[in-house]
Amino acid sequence: SKDIDMEVFSIKATEETPEITLNPVTGEYSISHRSLPENAIGFYAPVFDWIEKFSQNPPVNELSFIFNLEYFNTASAKQIAKILLMLEKLSEKIDVIVIWKYKKDDVDMMSSGLRFSKLLNMEFEIQEVE
Repeated sequence: SKDIDMEVFSIKATEETPEITLNPVTGEYSISHRSLPENAIGFYAPVFDWIEKFSQNPPVNELSFIFNLEYFNTASAKQIAKILLMLEKLSEKIDVIVIWKYKKDDVDMMSSGLRFSKLLNMEFEIQEVE
């Protein structure tokens, strides 16, 4: 059945960690601001758990997952790659689109998006934002 009760996952941004919203009710799935956690693996573990649980029996038929990061460190890049691979796997079950946003002159963030998009066999949009 499609009506499984998925908890809404929501954490506010800090100086070092991003804001993360995973909300099947509003259809908002996003990671934004900056990602420089002391312990990236520990920080992202609950996100992986949530996506894993969601993927077992997706309560929706489609979703857009938005990355709107100003900066992330190398440790975070590995975790972001892992999230993207989980979304790619999920895209075999439902329609998933990844939207990678970057600020107008942020060449680094744009090229990160391009690099990630080449690793994945799924719908991936790179969007410039003001």
